[in-house]
Amino acid sequence: MKLTINHRTHYTYAQQVKRSTQYLRLTPQDSSHQHILAWSLSLPEEATETSDAYGNVLHVLTLDRPHQAITIEAQGVVEIQDDTEDSEQGHLSPLVFLRHSPLTQPDLSIREFAGRFCAPQAQYLGLCDMMNELLHRMPYRPGTTSVTDSAANAFTAGQGVCQDHTHVFLACCRSLNIPARYVSGYLYSEDSEHVATHAWAEAWLDERWHSFDVTNNTCRPNQHLKLAIGIDYLDACPVRGIRLGGGSEAMHTVAAVASMGDNTQSQWQS
Repeated sequence: MKLTINHRTHYTYAQQVKRSTQYLRLTPQDSSHQHILAWSLSLPEEATETSDAYGNVLHVLTLDRPHQAITIEAQGVVEIQDDTEDSEQGHLSPLVFLRHSPLTQPDLSIREFAGRFCAPQAQYLGLCDMMNELLHRMPYRPGTTSVTDSAANAFTAGQGVCQDHTHVFLACCRSLNIPARYVSGYLYSEDSEHVATHAWAEAWLDERWHSFDVTNNTCRPNQHLKLAIGIDYLDACPVRGIRLGGGSEAMHTVAAVASMGDNTQSQWQS
């Protein structure tokens, strides 16, 4: 399947920002699962390209002049291989992804929930069952959480979005001593209430990474395009920045994922 991606993020500020730095994880990489046919970023200034600690492509955009708005755009064409997981293991030991973070720290309720699916002789099936039950316990409800909500808060609330589902799933896996990592990217769907920008988890089992998309209750990443990985959202989010001045901030984002050859697309805007 060939997908076209158009992702635009626009920031406006109540006052002039003296200077700012944006950390952009908006560039996917080739793998056995995805082949990048074309990709480009449109930025207000030239950015420095490097790699972060997890091996993600990282662009650092620094604006030293006063500004009151920033527009960041990513566009590309990617071919997704059906029923093919990413075979790249990365340069880090999977044991790194046993580490909890403030966003994925399990509380007693999460540990007790995860314990129900402890299956040393059938770990993959146990995690599939856990994914299914987690979605049942935490239905998809846009607008009920924010990026600052932890796994424990979302689990207690019993609802959330893909970011919350992923954080809780990671907390469960790590409490079971199974390495698991956060994945950010895009999702194509012909007819879905879920957004085009997406998050899911990967768990280390049988010497390789397996995908678990709790929000869509699937382990088949046939319509998923991976951007970045990390311990949690903060490590892998597409755009994250710091600034000096500016007062209050407003962000408007539009992301569209379309399949080449038809007229359908997944779109999200905020």
